Amino acid sequence: MTPPSRTHLVLIPSYNTGPRLADTVTAALAQWSPVWVVVDGSTDGCDEAVRTLAAQDPRLRVITRPTNGGKGAAVATGVTAAHAAGFTHVLTMDADGQHPADHIAPFMAASQAQLAALILGRPVFGPEVPLERLHGRKLSVGLAYLEILGAGIDDPLFGFRVYPVAALARAFTTTRRARGFDFDPEVAVRLFWAGVPTVNLPAPCRYLAKNDGGVSHFHYLRDNLKLIWLHTRLLSQLLWRWPQIRRRRRRATS
Repeated sequence: MTPPSRTHLVLIPSYNTGPRLADTVTAALAQWSPVWVVVDGSTDGCDEAVRTLAAQDPRLRVITRPTNGGKGAAVATGVTAAHAAGFTHVLTMDADGQHPADHIAPFMAASQAQLAALILGRPVFGPEVPLERLHGRKLSVGLAYLEILGAGIDDPLFGFRVYPVAALARAFTTTRRARGFDFDPEVAVRLFWAGVPTVNLPAPCRYLAKNDGGVSHFHYLRDNLKLIWLHTRLLSQLLWRWPQIRRRRRRATS
């Protein structure tokens, strides 16, 4: 068994994920250690199985938030704890089984090869993906392209990523938002603005039907309105950031 990493850990935020959480944690542990789970105020008892597993496996840690704050809030809690423990990088993956555990090691290797970089997943969807989700992502991809004045973020919504801990912690201090569903696109853009290099790697993404144990807390009206407000804010801030971003792009190509 490979010794646990002292620098890179897998961070899994979870809210009412049901039995999928234990399956995801088990799959992640088979590929990497340590693995940390942040239980974000869950009320469905999904954390009981992983607590039992953590009591038997020192590679697994469970952190509990007393109330639900959203994905970004859960990641922020985990990042704060990871930084305090001396970890430099976290790979985030969803708790519901959409993200590929067998891609953890290649993503970690890419991070270890470029420690300053944000390693972003570019989702490869199967035929089961809902068309409204697929087309909706195209708008977010286009808006992110505008917000960073070009390429660099292939998919701002896909949460399978490796973050440099210090850079992500700083990004959280630049906004009071990015604590819910808007976390993934906002921090990707803000890290790019901050000068963090990006590496985009393909990774399969699967959508699980409810009959297969799939879990989704996405609310179409509420969360789409939140994304509209997010991109409105980012585009408005671009008005005074664009000279800095253009200088960065010129340096990268010179």
